Amino acid sequence: MRHLLLIFLLLFSASSAGTQSAPQYDLVIYGGTAAAITAAVQAKRMGKTVVIVSPDKHLGGLSSGGLGFTDTGDKAVISGLAREFYHRVWKRYEQPAAWKWEKREGYGNKGQGAPAIDGVQRTMWIFEPHIAEEVFEELIREHKIPVHRNEWLDRKKGVKKDGARITSITTLSGKSYAGKMFIDATYEGDLMAAAGVDYHVGREAMSVYGEKWNGVQTGVLYHRHHFGAVKEKISPYVVPGDPRSGVLPRISSEPPGDYGQGDKKVQAYCFRMCLTDHLYNRVPFPKPAGYDPKQYELLIRIFNAGWRETFQKFDRIPNRKTDTNNHGPMSTDNIGYNYDYPEASYERRREIIREHETYQKGWLYFIANDRRVPEDVRTEMRRWGLARDEFQDNGNWPHQIYVREARRMIGSYVMTEHELLKRRPTPDPVGMGSYGIDSHNIQRYITPEGYVQNEGDIGVSTNGPYQIAYGSLTPKKGQADNLLVPVCVSSSHIAFGSIRMEPVFMILGQSAATAAALAIDGGAAVQDVPYTKLRDRLLKDGQILEFATAVKGK
Repeated sequence: MRHLLLIFLLLFSASSAGTQSAPQYDLVIYGGTAAAITAAVQAKRMGKTVVIVSPDKHLGGLSSGGLGFTDTGDKAVISGLAREFYHRVWKRYEQPAAWKWEKREGYGNKGQGAPAIDGVQRTMWIFEPHIAEEVFEELIREHKIPVHRNEWLDRKKGVKKDGARITSITTLSGKSYAGKMFIDATYEGDLMAAAGVDYHVGREAMSVYGEKWNGVQTGVLYHRHHFGAVKEKISPYVVPGDPRSGVLPRISSEPPGDYGQGDKKVQAYCFRMCLTDHLYNRVPFPKPAGYDPKQYELLIRIFNAGWRETFQKFDRIPNRKTDTNNHGPMSTDNIGYNYDYPEASYERRREIIREHETYQKGWLYFIANDRRVPEDVRTEMRRWGLARDEFQDNGNWPHQIYVREARRMIGSYVMTEHELLKRRPTPDPVGMGSYGIDSHNIQRYITPEGYVQNEGDIGVSTNGPYQIAYGSLTPKKGQADNLLVPVCVSSSHIAFGSIRMEPVFMILGQSAATAAALAIDGGAAVQDVPYTKLRDRLLKDGQILEFATAVKGK
């Protein structure tokens, strides 16, 4: 009898294991960005169980992926866990051991609008990639947050819903995660899209939200990232002035569209490279597989016209390194080669990323080695190389491409340039931004006069900090009532141009997790969280929701 009972128990156990339900968490966060980290930390501090399901191996997104010369705007409104992150970075650089390749007093301490090292505020805004990643990992360790890395959402059938509520997500490896609340903290908005939430890709026409800076912006030239910054007009044709000879690489022969018209194109991506001029930490620029010098013929014409601004965005970060960003008419931005990225399959995205890597590594190698490049430029570029002690498991190349914009949710409230420019008040603020309205170029085209020009780069001041609405983090009610989206927020293309900064994503990650915790406690949909309770908790946890010049009349 006991033998039969043992067999029954073993069979029952095996049967139960085969139908075992997914582990249940209060909050499931999909993504490995800085917003994912602050959201997870906030959830733990509010007593909730949380898991990070990350397609990335490295945590921190762009904040640990090369964007060390932080786009901050007015630092007075960077608050809560975002400010704690920059304080922890400051603490790292207070240690003499952090200064390996230069002395602290030799560092220029230049930041954006303020010193890089702010001793009064005990914050540091400029940093090396590995330092940022160490701080994120420190936060994860301290709060004992489980992180499941290299787990990619099954975008076709990996989101289970019960009515308007997500019940679980499943990754391509077959792992499932059940939760009361979910946060999509990816740059792409994959969970949001798979859950059936409305979203937009590309630029809205000016007429959609009554905006001035949205849609096609032909003739609008900012930042010197255009051919108006070159002393002479540049022909786009293989034989200058002869359309019959064909068009040079990296120039579209398609018309750019009418001014103010919407399109499905997205602003250019690049890698925020960490370079160094320190002899013992410098890796010479490698010749990438698939290198084709013909891809840079346009660049030769730019140099021959006298343009000499190649190194103006080699922004210094500690230890004789840079955060190198796009600058000029043909730079690290791979204009026009990412339009399908937001909706693309994982395989296609990897192809796009590889093409971007080949282009950008080729750009470096070309300038450093091609004898047609003016000698002064070539010699200067050869002083630089990849930083040997950064991104060591990826050939010293950033592990995160700069996805400046992909999907954007169309949620409970849509942020537009009107809120950013204080033309109208923002309802139920849960954080603030302040960086200028900033879009990189979207296309490189041929003007009616037969010359090459870039289009889409915008740089408009917000004239001080602005508030960000809670409704921009929540889907429309009935689409996903337990999902919050702090990265691919509900906003127009041009409003996202300012909101998309890393400190803001950290702020919104914290606010999203706070709302999720309150929704759990109140048994409510995220769209029904009482704003007074949310506001009180955000203020208690150090978030800044108002500023002296935040709301003005028209």
